[in-house]
Amino acid sequence: MKRLGLALSVAVLGVAVLAALFPTVFATHDPYELFPGQNLQPPSWAHPFGTDNLSRDLFSRVVHGAGISLTAALVALVISFAGGTLLGLVSGSAGRVVDTVLMRATDLMMSIPSLMLSLAVVAALGFGTFNVALAVGIAGIAAVTRLMRSSVLVVARSPYVEAAELSGAPRRSVLGRHVLPNAFTPVAAYVALDFGASIIAISSLSFLGLGVKPPDPEWGSLVADGRSFLGTAWWLTTMPGLVVIAVVVAANGVFLYFQSGSKRAL
Repeated sequence: MKRLGLALSVAVLGVAVLAALFPTVFATHDPYELFPGQNLQPPSWAHPFGTDNLSRDLFSRVVHGAGISLTAALVALVISFAGGTLLGLVSGSAGRVVDTVLMRATDLMMSIPSLMLSLAVVAALGFGTFNVALAVGIAGIAAVTRLMRSSVLVVARSPYVEAAELSGAPRRSVLGRHVLPNAFTPVAAYVALDFGASIIAISSLSFLGLGVKPPDPEWGSLVADGRSFLGTAWWLTTMPGLVVIAVVVAANGVFLYFQSGSKRAL
């Protein structure tokens, strides 16, 4: 049963990635094409997700929005994990004073809700997809820093690390060859879970109008576009919302599967 869930999760993520890379293969129409007289049409064979208030094909806009949403989530993920890994490694190996300063700064960042912190960064940098991705990535650095620091402290006490230090190996060599590769394993396992969280955060900021500029499609902005038509055109918010839910649940499913596998191995 777990393998079936993993297969479904991988399939969903695979389709989402392929749609982001090759949108024209999946999309039935141009995302900006207008169909006069067919505005607010419900889902049908011609328009699987229906049409919006400007008579554009919603399915094609969701497919083309995958590239923007997933790319922004990937950028945010790279920023949070690169920054968190570096800070966690320094905090766990540089000594008490540096560790104390970095951990207090991390505590301060974690005391602020991530969405509020992202909003503050976007307000400082300005609107736009890249700035939203940068804001979400910065907001995620603190959690990765703490996880990396804890892992570094555990690995640093390992016999092979102590043996490398006693053999006279340079500190940089010990950190790069022994500590970092082994300490990064639990951080890497966290990637799938944080990927889903990044998609939600970016979609939330885009829903608030801080991401892409109209008429470019993005999952969060597509959900926001349908707010005024909830009573008459449910598909405008439901269809892109279901896509976001499916991709996030699939990413979390992959994380939970490998997390349970690692626990069984232990």
